[in-house]
Amino acid sequence: MHSKDLIEAIKTRRDNLDVTQELLADLSGVGLRTLKQFESGKGNPTLETLQKLGNALGMELTFTIKELK
Repeated sequence: MHSKDLIEAIKTRRDNLDVTQELLADLSGVGLRTLKQFESGKGNPTLETLQKLGNALGMELTFTIKELK
């Protein structure tokens, strides 16, 4: 998943749950400024930040090992 896809997935989930950026920041413990930068594509969130956002939205972040060609 590319970063744009990840951003869209989180924004879509937040919108579907009727969660504002402010509420998501409170629920996840992620700073509002950090969340706004991430959603605008300007931030570079840590894995911990992505996990906090995912947990607050009921999403799970997984990694898959690709086969070498």
